[in-house]
Amino acid sequence: MSGVHFREVKPDEGDQRLDRWFRGHYPQVPQGRIEKMCRKGEIRVDGGRVKGSTRVEAGQTVRIPPLPDAPAPQPFVQRTRVSDADAEMMRNAVLYRDDDIIAINKPAGLPTQGGSGQTRHVDGLSEALQFDAEDKPRLVHRLDKDTSGVLLLARNRQAAKALTDALRHKATRKIYWAAVAGVPFPRTGTIKFGLVKAPGHGRGGEGEKMICLHPDDVRQTEGAKRAETDFTVISALGGRVSWCALEPVTGRTHQLRTHMAELGHPIIGDGKYGGSGQENLGDGWGAQLGGEMSRKLHLHARSLTFRHLGTGAPLTVTAPLPEHMVRTWKSLEWSLDDAADDPFSPEA
Repeated sequence: MSGVHFREVKPDEGDQRLDRWFRGHYPQVPQGRIEKMCRKGEIRVDGGRVKGSTRVEAGQTVRIPPLPDAPAPQPFVQRTRVSDADAEMMRNAVLYRDDDIIAINKPAGLPTQGGSGQTRHVDGLSEALQFDAEDKPRLVHRLDKDTSGVLLLARNRQAAKALTDALRHKATRKIYWAAVAGVPFPRTGTIKFGLVKAPGHGRGGEGEKMICLHPDDVRQTEGAKRAETDFTVISALGGRVSWCALEPVTGRTHQLRTHMAELGHPIIGDGKYGGSGQENLGDGWGAQLGGEMSRKLHLHARSLTFRHLGTGAPLTVTAPLPEHMVRTWKSLEWSLDDAADDPFSPEA
């Protein structure tokens, strides 16, 4: 498709991410290309620069740069997009469901969305969770690929907007459980290091990492963002490893993993930020326990609290630990009964 043209967002297309809207009209354009065109300012909304995550509204005008032509139509072949095994896995992961929301216990190792080389992910498999709704569920937030736990999906556009607004305005509360190297001291506190992305290597930027900055350096550093995490130790095994509850006050990429590593207590199994198993990181050691302990990431979104969209009453969804963390807890003789419902309360 040659030449720049402009397209208006229709009344029934408003209140959705720009990249989702764009793919609906131009399915031949991959996600990476959309993001690149946004970064270069080639895609604009009402004349302004935007990101793929920007939400478009009815009546806005989107600038469309020259695009590759759509491929020639292929003969229709009926395909099942989600295998029976994956459909069963997704349905077994459901923790809560009503007319507006589905909450699942995302398995560790399953990406939330597609990306470079990722073809099997929650967003694609969510077709299995459509049930009696008109559309498949919509993602409203993300978890890292190797992080398990509570993940919310909206069953309609109105619910998606309400949940997105609640997450944006901090009207939800997320508590994570983690096994970390060493024992933080003091055992309860707040981490306030800012975060900035360090470039990776290779043509696709592989290996990108977040790095910590002193809070005073955030304003002077391009691309840096303020970040804040509350933590508390629930139980510990000597000075070698501890069970911590983590509550992200802000929601930055890899925030919990980067903050705990910067504190000197990386999350067990974190090969990206945890250093080697022989490396002394402050009071803790590298992010491997050795022996029969799993090398998988020991970070789990344990609970998420928000207001029910129908009644307005507080609703808390809790996710059981994944199997590799269950084995670790059993080996370390940590009992789930040792954790208070709210580990950050004064009573706890």
